Amino acid sequence: MKLVIAEKPSVAQAIAHVLGATARKDGYTEGGGWLVSWCVGHLVGLAPADAYNEKYAKWAYDDLPIVPECWQYAADRDKEKQLAVLRALMGRADVDAVVCATDAGREGQLIFQLVYDFCGCKKPTLRLWISSMEETAIKEGFAALKDGAAYDSLYRSALCRAQADWLIGINATRLFSVLYGATLNVGRVQSPTLALLVNREAEIAGFKKQKFYTVLLCAGGFTAEGDRLADKKAAEDVRAACGGKTATVEKVEKKERAELPPKLYDLTTLQREANRLHGFTAQQTLDYTQSLYEKRLVTYPRTDSRYLTEDMAAGLPSLVEAVAGALPFMEGLETTVNAGRVVDGSKVSDHHAIIPTPSMPGADLAALPAGEKAVLFLIAARLLCAVGEKYVTAETVAALSCGGHTFTAKGRTVTATGWKSIDNAFRATLKEKPDDGKEAPPLPDLAEGQAVPRVNASVREGTTAPPKHYTEDTLLSSMETAGAEDMPEDAERKGLGTPATRAGIIEKLVKTGFVERKAKQLLPTSKGAALIGVLPELIKSPALTAEWEHKLKQVERGELDAADFMAGIAGLSSQLVRDYGKLPEGADLSLFQPVRKAVGTCPRCGGRVVEGKKGFTCENRDCGFALWKENRFFKAKKKELTAKIAAALLKEGRAALPGCHSEKTGKTYDAIVILDDTGGKFVGFKLDFPADNKAKGGKPHGK
Repeated sequence: MKLVIAEKPSVAQAIAHVLGATARKDGYTEGGGWLVSWCVGHLVGLAPADAYNEKYAKWAYDDLPIVPECWQYAADRDKEKQLAVLRALMGRADVDAVVCATDAGREGQLIFQLVYDFCGCKKPTLRLWISSMEETAIKEGFAALKDGAAYDSLYRSALCRAQADWLIGINATRLFSVLYGATLNVGRVQSPTLALLVNREAEIAGFKKQKFYTVLLCAGGFTAEGDRLADKKAAEDVRAACGGKTATVEKVEKKERAELPPKLYDLTTLQREANRLHGFTAQQTLDYTQSLYEKRLVTYPRTDSRYLTEDMAAGLPSLVEAVAGALPFMEGLETTVNAGRVVDGSKVSDHHAIIPTPSMPGADLAALPAGEKAVLFLIAARLLCAVGEKYVTAETVAALSCGGHTFTAKGRTVTATGWKSIDNAFRATLKEKPDDGKEAPPLPDLAEGQAVPRVNASVREGTTAPPKHYTEDTLLSSMETAGAEDMPEDAERKGLGTPATRAGIIEKLVKTGFVERKAKQLLPTSKGAALIGVLPELIKSPALTAEWEHKLKQVERGELDAADFMAGIAGLSSQLVRDYGKLPEGADLSLFQPVRKAVGTCPRCGGRVVEGKKGFTCENRDCGFALWKENRFFKAKKKELTAKIAAALLKEGRAALPGCHSEKTGKTYDAIVILDDTGGKFVGFKLDFPADNKAKGGKPHGK
């Protein structure tokens, strides 16, 4: 009997179906000589700091750096039931081996191994390594199960990454939080990513627009442009020298330009395109693609390859034909299959590019959620384009002289639409059409030495544009290449994070309040900018974390000892604490204090009264004036002390309080609450009643 452990219940269900394990039990299925169970994401993780010492529950500089001599692990309290199921299954006498069937990647390996070790299991392990959840792929995967020990280095790499993030996160976060009196989340990947955003905004803020001028010659149905000029008078002089004159064609060059089809998607390029065309966040695209993978409609999403392996070439023609038949926009269009453009096993490490599976054409695509359908169509259209023919244009460049100045005219004619016929048909279905620019119109037949009489000359004014704000598309691109110039040329992986982790990094920056989304733009908040302003280059440098990713890949390949890598990270943590244990001279401690809006003026000292979680208090700590939100007076009347009421009390000394509850009668009545401050520890309140209510005897009214 073998125990199979998948990463998610849905994946376990698909595997169990193939294996014939159909008898459902509590937390697993059984049958056909197999037990199939699952994790629910991470069941076990690195223990918190206070697990090593209770004093770490409080943050203090004197306790830093925190570097565990022996790492401890803890179960997720919300998932202990499923962990208990797995522990019991591993301990069954009839289980002779455990099959790791978590996602075929670094993180999936970590999820399995931590559970396996935490439960104290010593039984042999096997590894299921597949890129598709189709039945045929699962069957082939189980027919070729590999020794689990072959993936030990992958696990060590994953564990190193988790431990490195823990060390830097714990120590740097506590260090700078204690220094500045506010919670400042610092991370080995998220901080350099935040620095990219902050630096871009600084470039935009510091950009100074400059005008420039271009002289245009219009004649014979085409336009020629002169050089860009910084001086308006110089441009006007050129215009005056050329207007109404004869231009001469000095040179004509004709050449063919071929634009090769785009490569297949890896996760990052898919996320970028989905953001650009649909506005999806990187996390949304990952979630949609993961769901499509679990529905057996696309291959494994967390890949950094844009190619297929040689053994997949034979099946491409039938796959392309089936996929094309399932896409409405392909009606009337022909497909070609140039497998050589997408097949290169040397550029595939763990997983090939993301493509539709053979199950996709037969699926009920109309039943898919809108987001999943949009991503699936992106993946499908990209496959059809990638194996298509070249897009070919005939380009003409003509150089003209007039009035002693040189001008250039360009024209282009499409001679073969190739893969763009499919791309254009797909893009025509999109609600938001991408702005990809337009082709230059063709030029008339021009010959060298030809005279072009009576040209019309004009001056076009332009302005230099600042760098654009980051979008998720452009940020992912920058994360992918950050620090590349400082990396070895043979480095397999460069940049910040991995395709699988970049979405989570962006989401964490947003969640912690360092970054905000405005439409498609990602903008650092004032808090985010302030954090980058106080962090040392050591932490916010993309080059450093890119180097770490390179070393993690070396650990994965068995080229670098995991202990050596972690020793370097521990040393860095100690260096941080040692070098940055004191605030720099002139440091602004108010940088990270929230700016609270004043609701009024303190009646005791004249200071600002601001709103907090528990009430409205005077900013002057020596004053002691406070209007507490939780107080018996308002509670007895089933009313809340709101900011509006507090503002009225501070300004007028009284505020309307309609719909007060009467404890005696159970009815409601309208009243006026009056501020009754005697200067004591607690502020008092009194009630008054509107004149019309008094005229009626001040009786409560029912509701």
